[in-house]
Amino acid sequence: MTATAEIGVIGGSGLYALLEDAREHSVDTPYGPPSDPITVAEVAGRRVAFLPRHGRDHRYPPHRIPYRANLWALRALGVRQILAPCAVGGLRPELGPGSFVVPDQLIDRTYGRAQTFYDTGAVHVSFADPYCPVGRAVAVETARGQGLAVIDGGTMVVVEGPRFSTRAESQWYASIGATVVNMTGHPEAVLARELALCYTAIALVTDLDAGVAGEHGVTMEEVFRVFAENTERMRALLLAAVAALPATRDCPCGRALDGIKLPIQLP
Repeated sequence: MTATAEIGVIGGSGLYALLEDAREHSVDTPYGPPSDPITVAEVAGRRVAFLPRHGRDHRYPPHRIPYRANLWALRALGVRQILAPCAVGGLRPELGPGSFVVPDQLIDRTYGRAQTFYDTGAVHVSFADPYCPVGRAVAVETARGQGLAVIDGGTMVVVEGPRFSTRAESQWYASIGATVVNMTGHPEAVLARELALCYTAIALVTDLDAGVAGEHGVTMEEVFRVFAENTERMRALLLAAVAALPATRDCPCGRALDGIKLPIQLP
């Protein structure tokens, strides 16, 4: 089968029109349909698939996103490297709205989400380093080349949502070393690893989380407003990063399943 795309972008709020002159693809998966039809277009000579994480009409809240269908569908189209922009709350006072973070670690505080493709057999993937080292380096270098304020590394704590954190929760996350807080980064990252895909999160800080600073809590209006104000910067960063990703993978991600007997056949 000839790959339809080689690079995937799973976009969040405000990025639903990332690609121009794109063709839609509907993909069936064993886990139901993905969040939306996947659009594929050429960017800098690379075939790129874009999938709106929440659906184009934002119908899926974080805890209801069909994560397994999304990752399976991208792999079925030939995608092997994924860039995953997302909105986050900052857990450090210096991380104001508009800052970019390319995290290197993750803490899972979700519950009740299907977070594996392997419900039978012994399939234990390495997840000590949840993000692709090559993708991270490309994202950081690209952001700096565009003059963006970017933090190289940091820990993203992923909460269940859809509510925002209490002050005590965000203070606790900061005290245990978390850098930013988000609602969609898990199980997305681990499902990508279970399919031997490269996965790179690119986080845009939209607010200081409730317990870090300020007199008011986080609001949805604030998050959407700041993300909208930075959509063009994120879009430019993603398109430039796509062009800079290596054509041939030479990282541990593609070898994540080596030596493991899988109970299912991957697309």
